[in-house]
Amino acid sequence: MAVLLDSARLVVQAGRGQSQKAVLLRKLAGKVTFGALVLVLMAPTLFIFFWMVSLSLKNQLDNTAYPPVFLPRRFELENYVQVFRQNPFLRYTINSIIVATGSTALSLLFGAPAAYGIAKWKHHRISLLILVARLVPGMSYLIPWFIMVRTFGLSGSHLALILTHTVVGMPVVVWILISFFEDVHPELEEAALVDGCGPFGSFFRIALPLTLPGLAVSGILAFIFSWNNFMFSVVLAGPYTRTLPVAAFNMLSFESVNWGPLAAAALVITLPVLVLTLFVQRYLVAGLGAGGVKG
Repeated sequence: MAVLLDSARLVVQAGRGQSQKAVLLRKLAGKVTFGALVLVLMAPTLFIFFWMVSLSLKNQLDNTAYPPVFLPRRFELENYVQVFRQNPFLRYTINSIIVATGSTALSLLFGAPAAYGIAKWKHHRISLLILVARLVPGMSYLIPWFIMVRTFGLSGSHLALILTHTVVGMPVVVWILISFFEDVHPELEEAALVDGCGPFGSFFRIALPLTLPGLAVSGILAFIFSWNNFMFSVVLAGPYTRTLPVAAFNMLSFESVNWGPLAAAALVITLPVLVLTLFVQRYLVAGLGAGGVKG
């Protein structure tokens, strides 16, 4: 009898071991499949980034060769030297920091109260109009904005760029923060009102501290949008207020396109935003996830 019991126990343990192996294999297959899908989706972006790096490290002869030369035969740093030689990158960087920081601060200053009002009083039509305003191409109001800037004597100033980038970035801030303010329980604000806080006190002491992840996410995105903005910078900026995206434009000429310096300038401009994104990606995912959970 004992022998039969031991045999049954061994059979059960063998079955459990096989089921555990099957579960591990399914998990491994799921991870491999997910990784392959991510790789397929990211392949175009990774190839473009690889091609930019390759162009920046090759001479003009290899950059225009056919068939294309994918890997540099010899690493050329002259393209980066030419970029820094032809452009005052320190001045452009300072201008980009001033404009991006100023526009982000204004977007949060005016966007947070607007999002709070829309979320609290359920003005969904206004939120839809804000989304439509974000989807409208900037070219449609570039000329009116240029005329208005000229009228008020702000041409070529940092203030003109800051206000322009605020108009572009604030709809994103408002749209993201609406979901965060909708997650704030009304009981907390009602308790604050009972304790003597007014509407502004309830906003600053209750709602705003509870939406700090949303403020961080929307502020980071507004900063990135402002940093990468090219169209308004090239039209409204003056000789001493141009931002970094204009440096890539300076690499173009009427005679030909020198792909090496152009790719080098694009990489230099993209590098700060790329580093910032790598450092704050966990906060972006956590913040966006927190804003997407209702109740």
